[in-house]
Amino acid sequence: MTARIVVVEDDPSVAELVTLYLRNADFIVEHAATGAEARAKIDETKPALVILDLGLPDANGLDLFREIRQRADTPVLALTARAEDVQKIEALEAGMDDYLTKPFNPKELVARVRAVLRRAAGMPGGGRTLRIGNVRVDPARHEVHVGDRPVSLRAKEFELLEAFCRQPGIVLTRDRLLEDVWGFAYPGETRTVDVHVKQLRDKLAGADARIETVWGVGYKLVAPT
Repeated sequence: MTARIVVVEDDPSVAELVTLYLRNADFIVEHAATGAEARAKIDETKPALVILDLGLPDANGLDLFREIRQRADTPVLALTARAEDVQKIEALEAGMDDYLTKPFNPKELVARVRAVLRRAAGMPGGGRTLRIGNVRVDPARHEVHVGDRPVSLRAKEFELLEAFCRQPGIVLTRDRLLEDVWGFAYPGETRTVDVHVKQLRDKLAGADARIETVWGVGYKLVAPT
């Protein structure tokens, strides 16, 4: 079944290009130019993904993102301007599934869209099941269990846990995690990793493997002894 995507972008030229790229990749595309139109389109079409420009004229992009998440657990990919690093960090910390910086390569746009949809659907992405203590991570099915209890994780939470499980006992710096999980290096201060680690710790209650803080450096996953 072809996935439906709502593109929320006020710049007509950017919206036209994004729509063209996605339709050429066999996606069904709906366009909204304002926050009000976006709400209506999302309620009407129930899309598999929303591509959201954070610089809308009538709405704060992050507020609209949070509103979308309250309505449904729809994956959201943010579009940001090159100079908006702070906004990009805020989006990731708020739980955005991915981001793309303008101007972008059409092939990268389609690749990121497909990756977000694949993670959201739990489609096979390859990889053996990872077991650390009573924590079981299945990358192919996008499933996590603590003992017999299934744990629901968002895309970035899952990728972060997978990164820890592939290198148990190894200290992973914040910069390394930003590169491996979010795909970028940020020269300033960001709490993106810290926020997601806290969310992981909360969701992994009862796990006998622990994510420990290495002060001033990063984190490591400690297996039970």
